[in-house]
Amino acid sequence: MENMDVISPENASGPPSPPPPPVRSNSGTMWKKSTLQKCNIFASKATRDAWDRMFDEAHGADVLIHTDDNGLIYAHSNVIGMASDVIRGLMKQDKRNSRRKSISILGVPHDAVRVFIRFLYSSCYEKQDMEDFAMHLLVLSHVYVVPHLKRVCESHFENTLLNEGNVIDVFQLALLCDAPRLGLLCHRMILKSFEEVSTSQGWIAMKQSHPSLHKELVRSVSYELNNLKQRNRKQKEIQTYTQLYDAMEAFVHICRDGCREIGPTKIENPHVSCGFQACNGLEMLLKHLAVCKLRSIPGGCSRCKRMWQLLELHSRICVDSEQCKVPLCSSFKERMKKQSRKDEKRWKLLVKNVLSTKRIGGSPFFLQAIDVTM
Repeated sequence: MENMDVISPENASGPPSPPPPPVRSNSGTMWKKSTLQKCNIFASKATRDAWDRMFDEAHGADVLIHTDDNGLIYAHSNVIGMASDVIRGLMKQDKRNSRRKSISILGVPHDAVRVFIRFLYSSCYEKQDMEDFAMHLLVLSHVYVVPHLKRVCESHFENTLLNEGNVIDVFQLALLCDAPRLGLLCHRMILKSFEEVSTSQGWIAMKQSHPSLHKELVRSVSYELNNLKQRNRKQKEIQTYTQLYDAMEAFVHICRDGCREIGPTKIENPHVSCGFQACNGLEMLLKHLAVCKLRSIPGGCSRCKRMWQLLELHSRICVDSEQCKVPLCSSFKERMKKQSRKDEKRWKLLVKNVLSTKRIGGSPFFLQAIDVTM
């Protein structure tokens, strides 16, 4: 949330806000207020500025935090101890009788620790700092049990920061830092962009340092690709069954009502649509079947073979061959009685799949149409 002037009712008529702290560069000990700031909007701007000023000026600070590269950060034990039970426990372990307690936060950049401690004061952070130190802040929020900062880091990764270049590193951190939602998002991105992710530096480093995790990811990618192939195959099957269903409806339409060139009536206007997309192709097949000289030769014409199969499929679906106007419907009914059990089983499965493609739409047109009185 951008830095907004949110004034609570109790502050509306109160004393004026304190002046802002002096501005220093990012390399100094103070924060630049000119950059975009993210804060907790449930506190007023005056309150947040007061907490930031308390941290920046370190007046009365009684804790000395040691960081990498001999860095030092001054803080107030009451503030950071209330924000993190872990830090409070570390301060209690310091048995020295000095004026300031001392703790160490090592293994992350000094600036990342400073962003972390500042967040403990005011729940505020700079946009650029979050972009630079989101991974470090995620680790710190987990180690020192700061749930609010952890949610902020996860949200930034989910919305803007996660990409193919850092997804492997973030995925490993999500596993280590008990962030299941972030881990799931990373896993999805790895599966979706595996070719690009598998060439990243993070993938190469993970392969060397965590071979078991690398093996599991490769296995999950293989499993997902196999599922994708099965879904694509299933989709193609459904598409084929749908086309066969449409062809069965177009058969009855052509033979009972007629269409452009075949049937009792014809559509004279070429721009008028009959409503059955399969009509054009079926009319061409029927015309070819009528004149083809290779149709009776075994293994002869592939187009005629396809037409015979469509006619047989129709006859297996048709409920009344006596009144059906589709050619050879009753002849194929008789032919069924002589087929082998294996062929019969195969045809029954095909009929079931074809009818199931549009079962929701009610009775098929071709089952309704054949009951029409001649």
